[in-house]
Amino acid sequence: MSKGKRIGYIRVSTVDQNPDRQLEGIELDKRYVEYASGRTVFRPELKNLVNYVREDDVLYIHSIDRLARNLRDLKMLVDGFVSKGVRVIFVKQHLEFCSDNSPISNLMLSLLGAIAEFELELLRERQLEGIAIAKAAGKYVGRKKSLDKTKIELLRSALETRQSKSSIARDLGISRKTLYTYIEHLDVA
Repeated sequence: MSKGKRIGYIRVSTVDQNPDRQLEGIELDKRYVEYASGRTVFRPELKNLVNYVREDDVLYIHSIDRLARNLRDLKMLVDGFVSKGVRVIFVKQHLEFCSDNSPISNLMLSLLGAIAEFELELLRERQLEGIAIAKAAGKYVGRKKSLDKTKIELLRSALETRQSKSSIARDLGISRKTLYTYIEHLDVA
């Protein structure tokens, strides 16, 4: 009898999606629920999961695309779990990975991971096509600017006072990244 824990990793892209359906009916000791894109492995709950799992744990994931959207990240994560002695189970694909994986298992992971990556690229392509069509029809105006003309002038003044970038961003209600984007593109430095 395994003394490891049964752990679930659930990822949905938006808060509107229902995470409960992914591992429904599977008894788990611990669940990690992530509300984030699968495009990157820099996700807080995934990091917590990686730090938590131990030898003999069993990790349940609904499907391959819930863990990663590109083959490199998928292989890195699965190999990392397996090297710790964790069994990884992808429920939808009926795939299991552990330290004694067969070449067929690794082939299936690579194939299905490549398909997940391909699907993401198709989605991006369709999104860009839709935006181009909407722009041509005058229906796409893009994202609303973070700063209006008044706030841009406040930004210029604040930069002259040698105030810290963090406090300027906080005062304007924007992130530091957005602040640096404005500084770079508006020549306000």
